[in-house]
Amino acid sequence: MRAWWFVLLAACGSSGATDDDGPEDGQGDGPPSELVLPPVDGGLDYQLGGVYEPPAGVTIVSRDRTAAPAAGVYNICYVNGFQIQPDEEAFFMTAHPELILRDANDQPVIDVEWDEMLIDVSTAAKRTELAGVVGEWIAGCADAGFDAIEIDNLDSFSRSQGLLVENDAVAAMREMADAAHARALPIAQKNSAELVGRKAELGTDFVVAEECNEFDECQTYRDSYGDHVLVIEYNRTAFDAGCAAFPTLSIVLRDLDLVPVGSAGYVFDGC
Repeated sequence: MRAWWFVLLAACGSSGATDDDGPEDGQGDGPPSELVLPPVDGGLDYQLGGVYEPPAGVTIVSRDRTAAPAAGVYNICYVNGFQIQPDEEAFFMTAHPELILRDANDQPVIDVEWDEMLIDVSTAAKRTELAGVVGEWIAGCADAGFDAIEIDNLDSFSRSQGLLVENDAVAAMREMADAAHARALPIAQKNSAELVGRKAELGTDFVVAEECNEFDECQTYRDSYGDHVLVIEYNRTAFDAGCAAFPTLSIVLRDLDLVPVGSAGYVFDGC
């Protein structure tokens, strides 16, 4: 069984785990002392495609902000902070149309892989406006009893047709991190290994990394975040390699669509 333990987080009445180990090489600043990070080497499940009872041995679960936390485990609240999911398009078009990134023809810039519009974080005013929106979502996560925040698509600038730059993403992420810390919630750097060196600017406390074994990025995260790296792999070979190379990290194998247990194509394994 994995080595993990729970500590009561009085601020939100839910359970989390603490670990005082820093990065192996001493790099990076630790999280504020009141924050409770995910348990190191805890069993992980990634349930963004639909919720279900966590499998035996799972102690950390990531779920969408619209879902309820799982009982008895450390819960991470997934928030898409840099792109607009299809069911949120009407909200942004009506309430925050200026936050939709547009090209020279005034058309929304789309992440074609996920069919999501990108959010415009190119100015301080727009970043502050977005932080107000995401801040309300983060507050909702806290009120629901989640233990931490995961902000997705930090790397959207790389798909922005050159309209956004790295500095825009870092500045926007810092505002979201401040909002999470104000509610005593740690916040993850999601992917974007190229930004690890800017951890202090991002204000992030741990990592949620997809396919870091597949792309040989896990050690890059670990150099700055120690063992506070949660890994999702979608390829069995990369999963097996990661389990062998990083026995102290939380690593889960999931199907790409993250469908719930009982659905066709469901895949789950952990190490």
